[in-house]
Amino acid sequence: MIDKLPGTIIDFSEQAEDNAFSLIEPILTVTGGITLSQLSALTGLQGSTIQNWIKRGWVTATIDKKYTERQVSRILLINILRNSMKLEDIANLMAYINGRVDDLSDDILHDRELYNLFCRLICLLDRKGIYDPCEISVEIDRNLGAEYDGEARKRLNKVLFIMTMGYRSSYLIRQIETEFQTIKKTNKEKRL
Repeated sequence: MIDKLPGTIIDFSEQAEDNAFSLIEPILTVTGGITLSQLSALTGLQGSTIQNWIKRGWVTATIDKKYTERQVSRILLINILRNSMKLEDIANLMAYINGRVDDLSDDILHDRELYNLFCRLICLLDRKGIYDPCEISVEIDRNLGAEYDGEARKRLNKVLFIMTMGYRSSYLIRQIETEFQTIKKTNKEKRL
């Protein structure tokens, strides 16, 4: 089911299973961040879309026109879900787990770690063939570290469950669109 590194146009790699962001990190480290055009190329998003997310307060503003690890992580998380959820709902989901976008002190975990945990979970669920919602919740809880307990653990479990279901929905929508394109092409050829 995993064909692309979630939130990007990069082909999925086994290396991504344990630390998905490690495939993106070298670009950020070498250049001290990435430009809007590089981020657009990485995500397949229009630059105006990314800038709109910043204007709406869903992503922090750039520094010297470069996107940092935190901004890239947040953009990837939003991009993963945008085909299956309303953007305002995604913003609320991110706030539910990490509070204000411009305040790191209220974060349950860093956006990069949320991205890596999410990618690890979808790989695990896919490999084990787990599709039942109850089993997904159990697997998410099993994979949360011991450092998360009480309310933080409940929030993480809920957010990761929603993200997993949203990701799977987006994947299925892409498959439907691909199949439908073959029908449209066939119909067009018949008319010619």
